[in-house]
Amino acid sequence: MMRHFLGDSAILLGRSLRHITRSPDTIITTTIMPIAMMLMFVYVFGGAIKGAIPSGSQSYVNYLLPGILLITIASGISYTAYRLFMDMRSGVFERFQSMPIARSSVLWAHVLTSLVANLISLVVVVLVALLMGFRSEAGVLAWLAVGGVLILFTLALTWIAVIPGLTATSVDGASAFAYPLIFLPFLSSAFVPTRTMPGPVRAFADYQPVTSIVNAIRDLLTRRPVGSDIWIALVWIVGILLAAHIVAVITYRRRIA
Repeated sequence: MMRHFLGDSAILLGRSLRHITRSPDTIITTTIMPIAMMLMFVYVFGGAIKGAIPSGSQSYVNYLLPGILLITIASGISYTAYRLFMDMRSGVFERFQSMPIARSSVLWAHVLTSLVANLISLVVVVLVALLMGFRSEAGVLAWLAVGGVLILFTLALTWIAVIPGLTATSVDGASAFAYPLIFLPFLSSAFVPTRTMPGPVRAFADYQPVTSIVNAIRDLLTRRPVGSDIWIALVWIVGILLAAHIVAVITYRRRIA
């Protein structure tokens, strides 16, 4: 059964990846907005903001990059919902049902495609950040930890994207859910320390998941003690991942029943 599932998932993953290679503009579009934000905040607002950030961050691009990486992922998963919606509307799912393939492999193929596409986008953004002066003395283990957090975060948001991909009634509805996720880092420690924010905004920023995730990644990249942020971040990410996965699977089973 597991071998059957893995084989079907691999075949369908190849199908989805071929679609991406035929339209690389999806990855280009995903990376343009985060890179534009990074350029704007570093070169336009960076001089004014730099005085408020901790000196250990070395430069504003170092401080900014973790939040930009999360925005990159939030931008990318909107295409997951779009691709899933288009498959639902085109009747591909009905054709798959008539074939001897594992039903869950259809969803997992879209999820893994999202993971691959987002990892490519993240690498592009990091390369641009390096050109802008980003530097890190983090060791291999720290980079692996950052990669693990970003992969889990991508999976969590991707399973959230599956839900509107299955339930939306229009293309715009399938991808519009990503806008609040893209906006969420602005109400966190991604761009400025939360201590600079007014009371109610700071209270929200301090306790929403993006802040702990950003802080954990930033501490890993700057070789500072991570503290409790990494555990809070993992609890948030794993909790969101499990909840979204359960809801997505239930929704999928109802749609194909």
